[in-house]
This record gives sequence, C-alpha cells and structure tokens, in this order.
Amino acid sequence: MTMSRYKNLNRNSSIVGFEIFSSHIDVLFNDRSLYRYDYHLTGMEHVEEMKFLAERGYGLCGYIQRFVRKRYAKKSISFAHINFIVA
Repeated sequence: MTMSRYKNLNRNSSIVGFEIFSSHIDVLFNDRSLYRYDYHLTGMEHVEEMKFLAERGYGLCGYIQRFVRKRYAKKSISFAHINFIVA
C-alpha cells in the first residue's frame, strides 16, 4: 500500500496518511483503521473538501468529525506494510 503521509501541521491529528482517487479518498488513522469516503455515500462536495484538506495537511480530522463522521463507504483495518510517498 502506498499513501501520502498526512502533514499534521497542527500536531494533534489521529490521521497518519491518505490516498486520493478520482471519486473517493482513503484515510488512514493511527490505530491502523482505514476509511474510504466516496462521492456516493459521503457526497462529492465533502470528498473534494477532504482531498483539499488532506493535501494541505491541516483540518482533515476536524472536518471528518464535524461533517461526515459515519458517512464512510468502507472501513477496514490495515495490516499491510504502508509505504509513504516522499514529497
């Protein structure tokens, strides 16, 4: 699995990584839970905002907690070794 490392500019996020796709975003948390947020269940506007926040490295966890919470398409636990893309 290859993901981008979340910059965590405010230093208190539980998000460690993300991977952006055309119509969804996968978000990896520090407990190794992996959530997929997609256009269908989460909504295109929310997914696009989450993509922006993920790349910015600030505000994604708060946005998820405030606006999308349980509106994810899929939840799993990642047991795979995760390679982070070096930007």
